[in-house]
Amino acid sequence: MPLFGSRETAPATTTTSPPARSRTLFSRRRSSSPGVSSNRHSHDTTTTSPKRHSLLHKFGTEDSSIVHARERVMSAEAAEREADRALFAARAAVKEARDHVKRLEREAAEEARLAKIKQSQAKAIGKRGKALGRHDHL
Repeated sequence: MPLFGSRETAPATTTTSPPARSRTLFSRRRSSSPGVSSNRHSHDTTTTSPKRHSLLHKFGTEDSSIVHARERVMSAEAAEREADRALFAARAAVKEARDHVKRLEREAAEEARLAKIKQSQAKAIGKRGKALGRHDHL
């Protein structure tokens, strides 16, 4: 159901009845008699139709303010998409940096553990080395 009352054109028939109008949200009831309301309708059409045509419908040219507003909205949407991409990239970079730091910490902890083992082994070998040389005083 159209929002602003578009007219439906009926196929050409042999009857002389006026074309049926669709019921819309803003349409008014009009009598089908060709009386005063018909004249008023034709008068309304000539005085308000250009405004409705340029403001509510897109037939060829649009108002420059509408075009400008549409361009600004489209530009804002593009900027928002780009900001979303940048945010996603920044979050990925932060996650990668944190993962890298965690790897370094694990590597340093492993190297420290291995260094302690090496130190204790070197100390044990050093103790054994002190016992050597008993026969040097001959």
